[in-house]
Amino acid sequence: MADTLTLAWRQYRLERRLFWRNPSAAFFNFLLPLLFLAFFGAIFHSNQHELNVIVPGIAGMSVMSTTFTALAYNMVFLRERGVLKRIRGTPMPGISYLLGIAGNAVTNTAVQIAIITVAGRAFFGIGWPRDVLELIVFVAAGVVCFASLGVAFSHAIPNFESTPAYVNAVFLPVILVSGVFFDPAHTPGFMKGIAEALPLYHLISGLSGAMVKGTSLAANISALGVIAAWALLGIALAVRGFSWEARRS
Repeated sequence: MADTLTLAWRQYRLERRLFWRNPSAAFFNFLLPLLFLAFFGAIFHSNQHELNVIVPGIAGMSVMSTTFTALAYNMVFLRERGVLKRIRGTPMPGISYLLGIAGNAVTNTAVQIAIITVAGRAFFGIGWPRDVLELIVFVAAGVVCFASLGVAFSHAIPNFESTPAYVNAVFLPVILVSGVFFDPAHTPGFMKGIAEALPLYHLISGLSGAMVKGTSLAANISALGVIAAWALLGIALAVRGFSWEARRS
């Protein structure tokens, strides 16, 4: 176990170096959500209610982009380029390699949430999170949920060239209906019904309670339950469909 964790730590450090050497990855993981935050913040600068919606919404979107989107891309690339197959043939335990990749995604999420929290305090009148425990619990639940769903979804992508189309076909509709950029209370009933079936809606609800409203964790326990249900589904599908081999030669 000690050797496994040591190798996982070394792989994690390598993943961090590789991440910062990829400007496009850094852009989509850090700069793009902040650009959204600045754009909508400028539009609603005089409307505190809308700012209270936008900041937790962007935070929820960041959790999804740094886990679901990033892992779906990475796992397809590693599988189809034969990296996973080669790793499988080395002395390194597969779990160490996967833990390093997962740790990289978790770190990106934590940094992104910290940046958005500071930006909300400094520029959008949000203040510091009112319930730190609730914030940590929902971020952790969101990471597990969307990371597992990202790995599970990568099994459905046939090749790396089609990954952007597959990922955006899920990511864009989900953020549009889940209340990232608007108050879902003002949406038509059928759209709100769709949003309530998705984990991002409930993640944003929990983050809003922690960052803006100051509601207790107990008040959002149903939202946490929905996220947990999606996480269990994602883990089951991720494990069942995982393959070290490329789909094509």
